[in-house]
Amino acid sequence: MKPIIIWIGMLTTFLGISAPGNASAQVQEMQQLLLDIEKLTQMKSILSDMKTGYQIYEQGYGSISSLSKGNFNLHQTYLNGLLAISPAVKNYARIADILTMQASLISEYKRKLALFRQSGSFSVSELSYISDVYTRLVSQTLNDAGELADVLMAGKLRMSDAERIKAIDRIYTGSSERLQFLRSFNNQGVAISLQRVKEAGDTQTLNRLYGIK
Repeated sequence: MKPIIIWIGMLTTFLGISAPGNASAQVQEMQQLLLDIEKLTQMKSILSDMKTGYQIYEQGYGSISSLSKGNFNLHQTYLNGLLAISPAVKNYARIADILTMQASLISEYKRKLALFRQSGSFSVSELSYISDVYTRLVSQTLNDAGELADVLMAGKLRMSDAERIKAIDRIYTGSSERLQFLRSFNNQGVAISLQRVKEAGDTQTLNRLYGIK
């Protein structure tokens, strides 16, 4: 019992999560969030197009004829280049690192959640709590992904290269900390599961899930 108490204590400190009873609602919220992401992205694109159109009209930039001739550049004339993304930002190595860490977090949590469920070594309440932890980690990761997209999207934010790099560094740090926490959490979960399966004398599960004979 002591290992699981320590485990839960660590989660509360890192994520600020609540009791296991709230896990089901959190999972449902996360599922709905995932379903709505595409619609939200489409809406943001529509609003962005509307805003750009209004700005062009309000500032008197061009007409149908000038547009057809390509005689103005919105980024250069309206925002002095601050909405454009420079090669130095686009090619910043930490962008690829962030995407790799985010993909790893998603794939690793899915594998371990399936393992914990198949092991039969956790109660329904404990599995709900574990799911709640993963839900919060994924939610935070999605928030980071949205922020990174905004930073890298030309015409989205009025920022200098230095400000964009600083934002990317902050997202990188958060992504790294979450992935490290996930792996520590998963390792402790596996240790608890192994201990319980061994105590139950379930050699079949030990062999099937953990390769221990």
